[in-house]
Amino acid sequence: MEPVFRTLEIACSTGVAVSGSRITYLGLENIPDRGGAVIAINHTSYIDWMPAALAAYKRGRRLRFMIKQEMTEVKIVNFLIKHTGTIPVDRTAGAGAYGVAVERLRAGELVAVYPEATISRSFELKEFKSGAARMAVEAQVPIIPLIVWGAHRRWTKDHPRKLGRAKIPMIVKVGEPVPPAETVQQTDAAMRDAMTTVLHGVQQTYEHPEGVYWVPRRLGGSAPTMAEAKLLDEIELAERARKQAERQSK
Repeated sequence: MEPVFRTLEIACSTGVAVSGSRITYLGLENIPDRGGAVIAINHTSYIDWMPAALAAYKRGRRLRFMIKQEMTEVKIVNFLIKHTGTIPVDRTAGAGAYGVAVERLRAGELVAVYPEATISRSFELKEFKSGAARMAVEAQVPIIPLIVWGAHRRWTKDHPRKLGRAKIPMIVKVGEPVPPAETVQQTDAAMRDAMTTVLHGVQQTYEHPEGVYWVPRRLGGSAPTMAEAKLLDEIELAERARKQAERQSK
């Protein structure tokens, strides 16, 4: 039953309703009703985990997210992690989390992964980490591409949050399963192709006013290009490293 997880499902469903947002779900039949799978999600927002989790909920499944280890330092988040099967990842030594994820997949669970690892400021797909593909190959389970679009209008990097009542539509589209290939590289490439196809399809059906920050430059928006976004990411990482060095020196 997992009471904490059930409480979260109710809270998230209620929160979406209260916010005024309408989530359109497409391709839910591609989420298997049983058995393990890697759910590969694009990452444009701090809250895109919620529509993704609700998509699985509509199929009677639950996602076991992989989350950065630092979040365990927040008491309430640490409580939720322990009671929802979330998998903390130490970015300096991720082998332990990787092993847990593979075990969960072999046990028939859905493990949710952001192949890009961090939020994409360009709202295009960034370079992928190899973890999702490696897990699928080792556990011999399919990868399910899942695209969330619209959540970045509520809360993303470099822009104010809009978490109150606002009728911001969101789309969750699930693509067809990608079977593990012979190699990690082949699997990764197939996953990227599938996610790109679904993402571009969703973007074309969604309004994209010219010049607005949440529309990719490719579609006439003012979001950073992929090259500009990469530079901003590098600046952010350098600043984070500087602050960490300052804390350690005190």
